[in-house]
Amino acid sequence: MIARRAAVSDVERRARLGVRQLLAPGTRAARIEDVADALVGLHATDPATVFLSAAARLAEPSVAEVERGLYDDLTVTRMLCMRRTMFVVPTPLAPLVHASTARAVAAKERAGAVAFVAGIGWDEGRYAAVERAALAALAARGTAGAVELARDVPELGEKVLVSPGKSYAAWQTAGSRMLRVLAAEGRIRRARPRGAWTSGQFRWTLAPEAGGAEPSKPSESPEPLEHDPNPVTAKAALARRYLHAFGPVTVDDLKWWTGWTLTDARKALASVGARDVDLDDGTTGYLAPGDEEPVPAPAPWVALLPGLDPTSMGRRHRGFHLDPAYVPALFDRNGNIGPTVWADGRIVGAWAQRADGEVVFRLLEDGGAAVRTAVAERAAALGAWLGPTRVTPAYRTPLERELAGPKR
Repeated sequence: MIARRAAVSDVERRARLGVRQLLAPGTRAARIEDVADALVGLHATDPATVFLSAAARLAEPSVAEVERGLYDDLTVTRMLCMRRTMFVVPTPLAPLVHASTARAVAAKERAGAVAFVAGIGWDEGRYAAVERAALAALAARGTAGAVELARDVPELGEKVLVSPGKSYAAWQTAGSRMLRVLAAEGRIRRARPRGAWTSGQFRWTLAPEAGGAEPSKPSESPEPLEHDPNPVTAKAALARRYLHAFGPVTVDDLKWWTGWTLTDARKALASVGARDVDLDDGTTGYLAPGDEEPVPAPAPWVALLPGLDPTSMGRRHRGFHLDPAYVPALFDRNGNIGPTVWADGRIVGAWAQRADGEVVFRLLEDGGAAVRTAVAERAAALGAWLGPTRVTPAYRTPLERELAGPKR
C-alpha cells in the first residue's frame, strides 16, 4: 500500500505546472498531438487560442503544424465538451471525452435546438426531416459553410428572434443551432475556416463515422480507449488524465473543469484511487496514483500564454499561481482570463498585440532583471512569429484593452 504524502507545497505545484504543461526548459513538444495530450485538451472557444497555446509549447511552432493535426491528419479533434466549452483533444481520446462529458452536453444542445425551432412552428418531425436533408447536402458537397448548405436546404436559413425585448436581442438561423447539435453529437466536424487561422467562420464536413474522411495518421494514445466507453468508467479515466496534467487539484477543481456534479467528481476520484495531500492553503488536493514523487524543480522559465489558455483555465482555485489582486485586470466579468505573462509557474503580468503588430506587456510584480529581459525577448519573438497576423482575444479584459490601445 502506498503511504499518503503529507503535503505538496505551492513551490512544488508550480514546478509540476511548468514541467507537465510543457512550459519549462527542455519540455517542449514536437507535435500538436503531444501538446493536446499533455494538457488533456486545448481551449478552442477562440480559434486563435489553439494556435497560440500550441506555439508556446512546440519546439518549432508553426501554424502549419496545428493545421496538419486539425484538418489534414485529423489526429486532434475539435469538440464541445467540458463545461459546454470547445476543446481540441487528441483524436484517440475523443470517444472517452464524448462518453464522460460531451454526450450529456449534446443531449442538452439537441433539446435546446428543438425548442428553438418551435419558435418558427417546427415540430420534431420537421426538425428531423431538415436535419436529414442537411446531412445529405453536406455529403454531396463534401465541405460547405452554413450559407452554402442553406442554399441547398432553405429551411436552414429560417430565423428566430432570441431574447426579444432585450438590449442583446438577435436573430439566429435554424441552421446555426442544428449544425451545432450535429457537431456536438460527433456527426459532423469543423473543417478549415474561411480566411486566416484566427477566423471562426468554419466550414463543415461529415465526421469519419458518418462517412467523412478518416484520420490518415492516428496518434498514439498512452492507453487503449473503447469506442463508446461507459460514462462512469470514462469519467474515471478522464479524471486520471486531468490529475496527471494538473494535479494536485481539489475536488472542486475537477468538478469545475469538467462541468460534472460534485458527486460525479468525488466518485471519479475514488474510482481511480486518487491520493490525497495537504495543500499550502489548508485544503485537500489529489494526485494520480503512482504520481506521488516530487517533480524536480525546472530551470527558470517565462511564457506568454493566450487568453483562455488551458494552464490559466485549468483550475477553479488558482491561488498558488495567481495573486487575487490581479484578477480584476486579467479577467473579464464572466471569468474568462485574457493573455498572461508567466514566470516560474506564476502569473506575473499581461500582454497584448497593438494595431501595428508589436507585442507589448506589463509586469504586475517585479521578478528582477532576468525576468524582465526574458519576457521582453519572448514578446519580441512572439511578435515576429505572428508577423502580419493581428490577434484580438474573443474575450477582452481590462489590462489587455489598455495595452492594445485604440480599437483596431
